[in-house]
Amino acid sequence: MTLAPAAADSGIIFRAPDGTLIPATSEHVVDGHYATTLGAFGMRVRTIEHLMSAAAGLGIDNLIVELSGDEVPGLDGSARSFVDLLESAGKVTLPAARRSIIIRSPIRVEDGGRFLQVTPSDTLRISYTLDHDHPAIGMQVASFEITESSFVEEIAPARTYGFLRDVSVMRKAGLARGGSLDNVVVIGKRSVLNDRLRFTDEFVRHKILDLVGDLALLGRPLVGHVVARNGGHALNHRLVEAIESAMAQERRRSRMPAHLRPSEDISGALPGLAAG
Repeated sequence: MTLAPAAADSGIIFRAPDGTLIPATSEHVVDGHYATTLGAFGMRVRTIEHLMSAAAGLGIDNLIVELSGDEVPGLDGSARSFVDLLESAGKVTLPAARRSIIIRSPIRVEDGGRFLQVTPSDTLRISYTLDHDHPAIGMQVASFEITESSFVEEIAPARTYGFLRDVSVMRKAGLARGGSLDNVVVIGKRSVLNDRLRFTDEFVRHKILDLVGDLALLGRPLVGHVVARNGGHALNHRLVEAIESAMAQERRRSRMPAHLRPSEDISGALPGLAAG
């Protein structure tokens, strides 16, 4: 993988081995099972969420990612190595306004007992509840205001995790081919097989890491409080789509003559301006 600068308002773009350019946007998501996969013109790039999370956590909006294969390198299973790589290169401020998405009213997606909801807030905050019946996980709850410092120190080091029973299924799907105890927290029948965890609640922190990466598919910083319970990539993508739908609805409403507009406030997200 090679990371290269991109011009203002380019967004994050993946270049597949054959040269196909695949923008990191919701319309290019083709799979959300186990990981986030993008696709275009028959080409796919897999497991983009940790790199996307690192870029978002550092406030990097424009980037070209060139890959020699169809999956982003797993490295240590977290976003920390990507953060180190991006920080070593440095970043510059480009001559364009950074336009945030500011949540004005609640937006919610759910699937049974699993849900994601975003409500108005002055900053991006993620509050996550992970409730699992496996004894090594149990119930873990964490809430962070996502700033560059909190992301780098509290979120980025949290490694991906998986169950030993799922390894063969994932590899048949073309995922986790480089997975090992060096870059995955592996959960056996009763306990974690690794020597130790980086945080006592590393599992829920990694869920927040993944969510930050998937929210970056919006292409703009989000300002709102995201409350999650037992989400996953597919549900994350549904929240992104719901936010985009609310934005489109608000744009249509703003173009209507005033006397034809509904009396109630239907806005779910409004574009704002932030220095960038």
